[in-house]
Amino acid sequence: MADNYLTLTQVSNLSDLKEKIIYKCFEILPGFLSWGTLLAALFLSIFQPVIVAVFIIIFDFFWLLRISYLSFHQTSSFGQMVKNLKVDWRAKLEKLPQWRDIYHLVVLPMYQEEKEIVESSLQSLKEADYPKEKMIVVLTVEERGGEKAKEVAEVMEKEFGSVFFRFLTTFHPKDIEGEIAGKGSNLSWGLKQARERIIDELNLPYEKIIVSNFDIDTRPYPQYFAILTWHYLTVKDPLRASFQPIPIYNNNIWQAPSFSRVIATSGTFWQMMQQERPEQLVSYSSHSLAFKTVIEVGYPANMVSDDSRIFWKAYLHYDGKYRVVPLHYPVSMDAVMAKTLFRTVINQYKQQRRWAWGAENIPYLLYGFLKNKKIPLRDKLRHTYIILDGFWVWATSALLIFFLGWLPLILGSEDFQTSLLSYNLPRFTSYIMTLAMLGMLVSAIVSLQLLPPRPKKVSRWKSLSMVLQWFLLPFTLIVFGSFPALEAQTRLLFGKYLGFWVTEKAR
Repeated sequence: MADNYLTLTQVSNLSDLKEKIIYKCFEILPGFLSWGTLLAALFLSIFQPVIVAVFIIIFDFFWLLRISYLSFHQTSSFGQMVKNLKVDWRAKLEKLPQWRDIYHLVVLPMYQEEKEIVESSLQSLKEADYPKEKMIVVLTVEERGGEKAKEVAEVMEKEFGSVFFRFLTTFHPKDIEGEIAGKGSNLSWGLKQARERIIDELNLPYEKIIVSNFDIDTRPYPQYFAILTWHYLTVKDPLRASFQPIPIYNNNIWQAPSFSRVIATSGTFWQMMQQERPEQLVSYSSHSLAFKTVIEVGYPANMVSDDSRIFWKAYLHYDGKYRVVPLHYPVSMDAVMAKTLFRTVINQYKQQRRWAWGAENIPYLLYGFLKNKKIPLRDKLRHTYIILDGFWVWATSALLIFFLGWLPLILGSEDFQTSLLSYNLPRFTSYIMTLAMLGMLVSAIVSLQLLPPRPKKVSRWKSLSMVLQWFLLPFTLIVFGSFPALEAQTRLLFGKYLGFWVTEKAR
C-alpha cells in the first residue's frame, strides 16, 4: 500500500528510499537556512566585511519597515477586538433562527493541573452567555497523570456535571501504539469518546456541532460561543474553515515574572497581527472547527504541534480549499509561571522550544505539495515562502539585529575598520533601530489596555513594571526566541525529534 502523505509525522514513516531522501531534505531545510545565514554572517565578516555591513544595513531597514507594517496591523486588530467585545453577539444570533440547532463540543485535555486551574476554566464555560443545554464538555484526563488527576476530575464532575447538556470525563490510556503522549493524542481520544458515547448515541448531526479544542487553562470571554456561532453560520463554507480567537495570557499576568509577561504578551500581539492577515493565519493553541471536519480529516494523535498540523492536514485533504477565519475575540490563558523563578526560566525556554518545533510542519507541507497536484502552484509558492520566512526570522532576526551586526567591526580587516562604511555602520544601524523601537512603544501602550484589574495584594509599583518590562525585549527575543528556535530546527535537521512537553501551571 502506498504511503499516505496526510498522516506522515517524520521521515521514518516512509518506506521508499527516494521518498525518504526527499522528505529528509525538507526536514533539513529550515535548519540549513537559519544556520547558513548565521555562519555566512560570521565567515563573511572576516573575509568580506563590506558585504556583511551592507547586508546588515539593508536588513535593519527592512526590519524597520516590517515593524511599522506589523504595528499598524496590531493596532488595527486591537481596535477590532475592542469593538467586538462591545457587541451583543447573543442578540445578533437571535436574527439567525438556525443558531439554536448548533451544539458546542468543548474538549479540555488535562494532565496534572491543580484544581484551581481546571475549576476556573470550567467556571468560565458555566458563565458563558450561551445556552448550557447546547454545550457538551469533555474533560479528557491523561491516565499517566495518576491518582491526583483522577481525584481532581472527580471533583470537577460533581461540581459541573449537571450544568451542561452533557459532561463527560474520560481517561486517555497511556502507551497507545503510534501516539505521542501529549495534548494532541489526548484531544484525539476525547473527541473519539465524545463521538461514541454522546454524539452518535444521540444521533446529533456532525455539521451542527462546533468543536473547541482548548488548553486546560483557557477561559473564553463571555460571548465567545455566541460570536463563534455567528461566524459559523454566516461565513461561506464553514465546514472548510477553522475559527481562531486571540489568546491573551492574562490569567496570572500580575503574578508572572517580567520576562514571562513580555514573552506572553508578544505572543498575543503576534496573533493579533495575524488576525489582520488571514491569508497567513494558521490555527494556534485554543481554536474551533466543525466536528464534521474533524471526523473527515482526523485529528492528529501523534504530533507535538497538533494545533497547526490539523490546519495543514485539512488544507491538503481539501486540496487547498481550507482557511482560518479570524474572530478578533479573546480567550484568556496563563503566562508561564512555576513555583520558583529558576523553574519558570527553564519552563519558558521549553515552551518556546515546543512552539518552535512547529517547524516539523515544513517538511510535511512541502512534501504534501509535491504529492497533491490539485492545489494551485501560486498557492503552494505563497505558503512555502510564508512558512519558511516565519521560522527563518524566528531563529535569526534577533541575532542579526542585536549581535551579528557588530561582527564586521570586530572581525573585519584593518582596511575595513578604517573605512567610512565602518565608521558609519553602528551609527546608521543605531538610528534605524531607535526608530524601530517605536513599535515597542506601541506594544507597551496596547499591553496596558489588555491588563485585568490589579489584585489588591499586588503593589501599585507593579503597574510601572508593566511598562518598564519592555526593555527586556531584546533579551527575550534572543534567549527565548532565537535560541529555542535554533535548537528545534537543529533537532529536526539531525532527526532528534522532540516529544510533547507539558507546561507546568502555577498561580
